[in-house]
Amino acid sequence: MRTIKYIFVHCTASSQKLSIDGLMAEFKRKGWKNPGYHFVITPDGNVHNILNVSNVANGVKGYNSVGVHVAYIGGIDAKNKPVDNRTDAQKKALREMLTKLHRQYNGAQIMGHRDIWGSNPSKWQKACPCFDVRKEYIDIINA
Repeated sequence: MRTIKYIFVHCTASSQKLSIDGLMAEFKRKGWKNPGYHFVITPDGNVHNILNVSNVANGVKGYNSVGVHVAYIGGIDAKNKPVDNRTDAQKKALREMLTKLHRQYNGAQIMGHRDIWGSNPSKWQKACPCFDVRKEYIDIINA
């Protein structure tokens, strides 16, 4: 059993048209044994469990052994620029998933992938998940 210290929120940095099969093919193309996330939320709000949480995902280098990773499909615009383009269904499903995971892993910090590098945008290695997780989910974090 893994000790979970972090619940990371991600975007797939892709079009919202990306399928789960397409995402899995991308992980395979990268040569990863396991995908980058445990859960992926499609634009229709469906949550796909693509890796059992007992297994280590490849979401945040250096923190994977103590993290659970949740991603929404999207995060870039037509010009490949970072953007929060979550659908209302994705927002609802993500809130529900984070509430559930926060209860399950009491004491685990909820944070966006970019937050691992602090709050200064100039230090972020990537914009993922393209919105301020700590601000949006402060009510869950403080529950």
